[in-house]
Amino acid sequence: MAQIVPPPDFAKLCTLRLGGSMKRFYKTTDCGDLTTAVAAADRSHVELLMLGGGSNLVPPDAMFEGLVVQDARTNVSVVNDPMDWPSDVDLPKDFPNPAGFPPGTVLLRADAGVIWDRLVEYTVAQGLSGIEMLSGIPGTVGAAPVQNIGAYGGEIAGALLGVVAWDRQLNRVCYLSRATLGLGYRDSILKRSRASWGATGRWIVLEVDLILRRSDLSVPVAYGQLAGHLGVETGARVPLSQLRAAVLDLRRSKGMILDSADHDTWSVGSFFVNPVVALAAPVLARLTPEAPRWPLAGAGAVKLSAAWLIGNSGIEKGFALPGSRAAVSSKHVLALTNLGGATAAQIRELGDYVIAQVNEHFGLTLVPEPVML
Repeated sequence: MAQIVPPPDFAKLCTLRLGGSMKRFYKTTDCGDLTTAVAAADRSHVELLMLGGGSNLVPPDAMFEGLVVQDARTNVSVVNDPMDWPSDVDLPKDFPNPAGFPPGTVLLRADAGVIWDRLVEYTVAQGLSGIEMLSGIPGTVGAAPVQNIGAYGGEIAGALLGVVAWDRQLNRVCYLSRATLGLGYRDSILKRSRASWGATGRWIVLEVDLILRRSDLSVPVAYGQLAGHLGVETGARVPLSQLRAAVLDLRRSKGMILDSADHDTWSVGSFFVNPVVALAAPVLARLTPEAPRWPLAGAGAVKLSAAWLIGNSGIEKGFALPGSRAAVSSKHVLALTNLGGATAAQIRELGDYVIAQVNEHFGLTLVPEPVML
């Protein structure tokens, strides 16, 4: 492990391109060094932040007094025969029997430090189907199961086998299966553990295991907008490269592909999660018929569009508070952006304003998606 002296500012490592300095910063390519540093910080009661791509973080303007650790391990391995699946940790009882996987199943293990979109690009090039609809999502592999990242009708949950993780409570490496992870919409036990552990939860993802299929065709297209862009019906399968290109086109049109020359991409992507409410929730009576809503099977709930709620509470694309360098994206109301020279405080202030406007109009409180230090 190497300590970077002097530590970089958050502005150089976060997609919002803002934030103050950090007191201690470690970047490592060794798993043992990583877990040793984490354990030492925990013993000393030092606040810990595991930093991936910095794409889901609103950093502080002031110096961060804790320890920032960045995992730079980038190994990817593919096992064509599931029966040859190696494991250097004890697998849980609910781990599926590889003998039961259908023909054409491929297992892939990626280090947490791998850039997520590079992994997607790799799988498409190798003719491996399962995560292609998640193209263009920023960040690293290690963060993907924490948020249960998803887009255009797919989630990592659909391809996730499990994760190798460091358990900060038990001080050991463990394996968490997909069932154990408690995955939900932008949620997991990894994320929920932050409530008692802070910005970095109890478990630190070290490696991610995916179940993919060897195929030149994508998984069925489930998202209407994506199907329309492709010119196919929902449920159709298209060549992997074609689906990836279409997803990247759509994300780019919304300012969701990182571009240093485009301030609309100086953001954390979607700043708010789509709210999930009970079928009897009062907010539903306030919605007009055209308001998007997606019933959740068996949950007695419905998912609403945060973007629609924001746009119909009087907030327009490009909106900014007086004197602020933080603004709503000119391409998509769900993103809050840095126009250049914004502070983290201004981003938070704008986020609070959006929350207040939506609450005033619909009686519903939006929940921010990024980690806020």
